[in-house]
Amino acid sequence: MKKAIIAGAALLALGTSVAGAADLPFKGPPVYMPPAFSWTGCYVGGNLGGAWAQSEWHDSLFGLNWGNTSDTRFIGGAQIGCNYQFSSPGFVVGFEGDFDWVGNNNGVRTVVAPASSPLAGDVLALSANDTRIATLAARFGYGVDRALFYGKLGGGWIASNGFTVVDQTTGAAFVANIDNNRANGWMAGAGLEYAFTNCWTAKIEYDFIRLPSRSFVIPGLVVPALAGDSITSDHNVQMVKFGINYLFNGGPLAGRY
Repeated sequence: MKKAIIAGAALLALGTSVAGAADLPFKGPPVYMPPAFSWTGCYVGGNLGGAWAQSEWHDSLFGLNWGNTSDTRFIGGAQIGCNYQFSSPGFVVGFEGDFDWVGNNNGVRTVVAPASSPLAGDVLALSANDTRIATLAARFGYGVDRALFYGKLGGGWIASNGFTVVDQTTGAAFVANIDNNRANGWMAGAGLEYAFTNCWTAKIEYDFIRLPSRSFVIPGLVVPALAGDSITSDHNVQMVKFGINYLFNGGPLAGRY
């Protein structure tokens, strides 16, 4: 009888222990949380795209106007910059410089000199081509994991191969005596960049460069009828670029392959 009582008490204690253990929380292995992606670091890359140079050319003496034209060009080049991200997600600030070569489309604009001009009835052709574009800008935006929405604000520089005015009726021609002349102005842009690995990113970007007016004076020895006449250019450039960057991650949140 005593043995039965002891055995029953042991079974009761064992059941109580098992039931209590079932109520305890399960302690499995810790869940690994990968570090949040960060845009902090410097980068280098290349780009391809298109540029639209909008120009208006007119003279100061005879009312000649070559109109407002928009020339589409192929562009390609490289960029380099650095970012700093304050938190993830969070604000990103940095700077970027880029340089692009511009395709030459040999664009020629023509105008017929009015009757009031000394060259009445002559066809005057003007040609000018941008050859290189460079920008240096502050970059600011908001990073959401691997996506970065950003804007740019800074300066733009455009080099051209000069400009030429040809009287197609007489053959007289004037070529600007400053080869590869440069102009600079302000630029603004916006874009979206996405990191498809921890180091490689792709972006699409729109930029606008506004240049101040420039004037060229035609010497009388070349085209006597236009002696002292100045031709003024109002010029701006718009660009859409697709780029690939290699990001050297340096931030504390950045993961590495």
